[in-house]
Amino acid sequence: MNLKDIRDIARNRLAGYCRVCPVCNGIACAGEVPGMGGSLTGSAFKDNVKDLGKVKLRLKTIHDVKDPILDFNFLGTRLSLPAIIAPMMGMDINMGGAITEKEYLDSIIDGSLDSGTIAMTGGYDASPEMYELCLKTLNRASGHGIPIVKPKQNSLIIESLKKAEETGVLAVGMDIDGAGLVTMRLQNILVGPKTVKELGEIINSLVTPFILKGVMTEEEAELAVDVGARAIVVSNHGGRVLDHCQSTARVLPEIANTVKGRIPILVDGGIRSGVDIFKMLALGADGVLIGRTILIGAVGGYKAGVSLVLEEMKNQLYQAMILTGSKDVYSINKSKISIEW
Repeated sequence: MNLKDIRDIARNRLAGYCRVCPVCNGIACAGEVPGMGGSLTGSAFKDNVKDLGKVKLRLKTIHDVKDPILDFNFLGTRLSLPAIIAPMMGMDINMGGAITEKEYLDSIIDGSLDSGTIAMTGGYDASPEMYELCLKTLNRASGHGIPIVKPKQNSLIIESLKKAEETGVLAVGMDIDGAGLVTMRLQNILVGPKTVKELGEIINSLVTPFILKGVMTEEEAELAVDVGARAIVVSNHGGRVLDHCQSTARVLPEIANTVKGRIPILVDGGIRSGVDIFKMLALGADGVLIGRTILIGAVGGYKAGVSLVLEEMKNQLYQAMILTGSKDVYSINKSKISIEW
């Protein structure tokens, strides 16, 4: 099985929910929420891809970088590349039941393990049954995963994350950018923004490092540091919550200028290849989250499909590092790119 086979299978299984376009740019699926598209006009989804495309690599071949190191240290754990699987769920409501939630969870947990990285599991606190499935999967994998919950009532969040801690997970987190998700409203699940005090209550109740996903401004990056988050994810929820929201590539350099070195910065949005990973690192991220591309791998090939996608990205990143003179992921910076905006 190769990537073309996986995409062909996924396209068939996702018929009516995702077209598995040759270029996943949000144009064909604009406004399809539930589904895989961006909110309303799809502008935020499309700009995530478009703005990242305006970042260009500077080719350099007179140097001694012949075997670059892709290793990435995240919260004390060594990963084989600076990429983590993004938190996604909703196989029925968003993907038409192309595969089951259990099949998807098993695919991302096992596929990430096989490729030397880790997966975030997302939104399974939407129902007790779904969250039990998530916890069972994490237990089976000896806690190899990072559960991310929705911004519901604090007491429910704390209860969910404390249960996750018992599995021995590396970290836990919340995607605060899911505060306006249409899919949550359709399931009568109350989500919303959080105050600094509410975030502090959550973080102070935990032993495990807490990740705050959905930071899109310098001010909120500062607040995340101040309140005790151990990592942030620059994310606009794939462009699925706020139409005409800025792209993650645009805001990332400003956020990095403000908090880089004080807190690990992850980013998602529009990342489709190892070259895109390189671009985000050069813009200031420490690592990235991969979402839609991984979903296609899981739907088309289960854990083998996930591993194949990750290995392809790893090879692309390796090649980009050789051809830019980047000896390791920590040496990728703004000097390696030009920005056309």
